[in-house]
Amino acid sequence: MEGFLINNDLLKELMKLGSVNTFEPEAVLMNEGSSVRAIPIVLSGSIKVLRSDEDGKEILLYYINPGESCIMSCFGNSCAGSQSKIKAIVDDRAEVLMLPIQKAREMISTNPAWSDFVLQLYNRRFEELLGTVNAIAFQKMDERLWNLLKAKVRRTGSPSLPGTHQQLADELGTAREVVSRLLKQLEKDGKITLTRNKIFVLP
Repeated sequence: MEGFLINNDLLKELMKLGSVNTFEPEAVLMNEGSSVRAIPIVLSGSIKVLRSDEDGKEILLYYINPGESCIMSCFGNSCAGSQSKIKAIVDDRAEVLMLPIQKAREMISTNPAWSDFVLQLYNRRFEELLGTVNAIAFQKMDERLWNLLKAKVRRTGSPSLPGTHQQLADELGTAREVVSRLLKQLEKDGKITLTRNKIFVLP
């Protein structure tokens, strides 16, 4: 699983400024076009960040794992209340610290630890977005699907992955029928086992 990026001392300071909430899978924390009033900092579980086109077709940009936040999208807006450019959905049941965006911006100039955290996240998100662009441009859909499944196993630490074919299709920006066909091929190749609403990635 991903390392916990934020340190304990900084987290204690942030806890005094925000509120902690628990969200169930598929809860929408942020929608495209909605006002950005708080930054989610994941304490446990995970959140997936997606972007959609004019036709509503979505694609996965990256995951927010424990100790991380959606800094890039939030700080990309010029002021509190600006419209979000992304959609954030809970993937695994998540405990999230919601930090008011105004407080987050004020701390950039007053708290070196927070500034370092933001910079680290910018670098991490930039690398992840480059990886997404490279995958779309240079990888076939079967390779992208297999890499996504392996990434989910690394992130969760479990070879048993819940979710539907439609959810995977949304993350990859393709049709459910395409994902279903490719999953059947992966099962035929001995890489996975399919059950109802679960995928087991084999060692």
